[in-house]
Amino acid sequence: TQVLRKSLQRGVVLSTGSFLVYEAHKLISGFAEVHASFKVGDVIEQADYLYGSGETEKLYRLLVQHKNSDDAELLWRLARSSRDLAQLGTTSAEEKKKLTYDSLEYAKKALEKNESNFAAHKWYGICLSDVGDYEGIKTKIGNAVIIKEHFQRAIELNPKDATTIHLIGIWCYSFAEMPWYQRKIAATLFATPPTSTFQEYAANSHLKLFSCLYAADPNFYSKNLLFLGKTYLKLNNKKMALLWLSKAKEYPAQTEEDKQV
Repeated sequence: TQVLRKSLQRGVVLSTGSFLVYEAHKLISGFAEVHASFKVGDVIEQADYLYGSGETEKLYRLLVQHKNSDDAELLWRLARSSRDLAQLGTTSAEEKKKLTYDSLEYAKKALEKNESNFAAHKWYGICLSDVGDYEGIKTKIGNAVIIKEHFQRAIELNPKDATTIHLIGIWCYSFAEMPWYQRKIAATLFATPPTSTFQEYAANSHLKLFSCLYAADPNFYSKNLLFLGKTYLKLNNKKMALLWLSKAKEYPAQTEEDKQV
């Protein structure tokens, strides 16, 4: 009887212990899930702060720790920071190439995780264009339609994103300025080769973008000011070209690209 009583008592103790362990496990698991969700938000908040501060290298070091993340918001930011680091003057040619290809992989993964993320489409298009610089002119032209499709999809998902509208303008500008031999390559790659004119670029970038957004944010991107000036030069409007090129020259340089502009 005593043996039975002790066995029962031990069973109750074990059962109680098992129950407590189970409840603790549930509590810890739940806390871990909540903590993880907060962690992603914290990383994104810190990343955006570093990006706004022009801390390119610190931003990359922060985000590259999360390169295996399943969060599209983290991944497209990693693609952007990889590209920004590649453009630094202190980055070696070999490292620049690696970062350029890495950025495309991160953007691609962001799209795979969330096809409805407009920024993932935007940065995939940008990074695919950058890779074309290493793949040759035939590949670069061949990717042009894909790039534009991703920019257009980004605009569909977020019609108010000024940067993407600017990128469509850059796309048009690039084809308007394309030399004859590149047009010949394009003609062999496409049944209907991509074409553009400076008038189309001006209508797209100037009327569509600045009619809607200039009043709200006149200096949102240094490169946009530069290309507006270049476009007006192509249209032989030197007065307007001088206006926009002056704005580009006076733009406060924070990033390496700003300095190049």
